[in-house]
Amino acid sequence: MQTNMKNVIAARTQAVPIPTPEGEFTARYSAQGLCSLEFPSGGKPRKNKAATARPAAHIRRWHAATCEALSLALAGQPPKRLPPIDLSQGTEFQQRVWRTLRKISRGRTWSYAQVARAVGNPKAVRAVGGACGANPIPVFVPCHRVLAANRRLGGFSGCLNWKRALLKVEGIRLPDYDA
Repeated sequence: MQTNMKNVIAARTQAVPIPTPEGEFTARYSAQGLCSLEFPSGGKPRKNKAATARPAAHIRRWHAATCEALSLALAGQPPKRLPPIDLSQGTEFQQRVWRTLRKISRGRTWSYAQVARAVGNPKAVRAVGGACGANPIPVFVPCHRVLAANRRLGGFSGCLNWKRALLKVEGIRLPDYDA
């Protein structure tokens, strides 16, 4: 089902690449704003046919903000500004979780249980994990700041190496068993 949702999102959005020293990210924009940020695929630039069309002026402005914010985030700095964020493709529960994730301060972590409590459903720990895994805008909707019990990494949609890297640049030290 998640692949089908990605196909629907791709059909209604404009994809624009973001080259970085870590590889090429892909940002997708809907009419409402940034709706997806994909991590590099194996560090190799991907051919992206959707990125060949020249984006509209408002998407170019949003993309400039996205590029600057991503560059700062990858360097461990807080973004100065973000483009409009469009999280509308998620369920109501996922959107609540994603809004809550945006409240986790840089350099801090929460557990999945803390997020579940914050969204008003303390027993929904596994569902919170699922919402984190479905997060379409990792880095700016910081699901990497959510850890499993005993400060273990848990999962991450962009692969655990990305989660470790993002936590490290934010100054978050993990126990040795997750190194």
